[in-house]
Amino acid sequence: MRLEYMSRTIFAVAALSLMLVAGPLFAQDPQELAKVTELPNAALPPDLDRVLRDYERAWRAGDAKAIASLFTEDGVLLQNYRSPIRGRPAIQAVYEDARGSPLQLRALAYAAGDTVGYIVGGYRYGDASHDIGKFTITLQRSPGKPWLISSDMDSMNV
Repeated sequence: MRLEYMSRTIFAVAALSLMLVAGPLFAQDPQELAKVTELPNAALPPDLDRVLRDYERAWRAGDAKAIASLFTEDGVLLQNYRSPIRGRPAIQAVYEDARGSPLQLRALAYAAGDTVGYIVGGYRYGDASHDIGKFTITLQRSPGKPWLISSDMDSMNV
């Protein structure tokens, strides 16, 4: 009888503990979670800004070769729901059937040294009032040469 009482007590304590831990999760308002909080733009130096503007132009034109040319020879593309894609030919192949659209890229943060840098940003299309996704672009260059994308990782906000 005593063992049965202890088992029930342990079960009750475990169940109560689970409810206390999980309660705040269920109490969250889904609409509150969906609200978009945008970070302010970061002003890029011209040589970094060129990377984003060239990307936008190539994307809008649906020019897969121009997009791929922005990457290093062994650059990596990391997209939602896809395995990593490495190299200009493979990156170009991904975008061959892409139609142009009014992509807008904006920087949220960046850093750059002599040969390595990065841009963290958001993206949207057309007249959208907020970003629908975010990205990180890592950059490489030889001294005195233009920046090239060594990796581009993006993901949707929703």
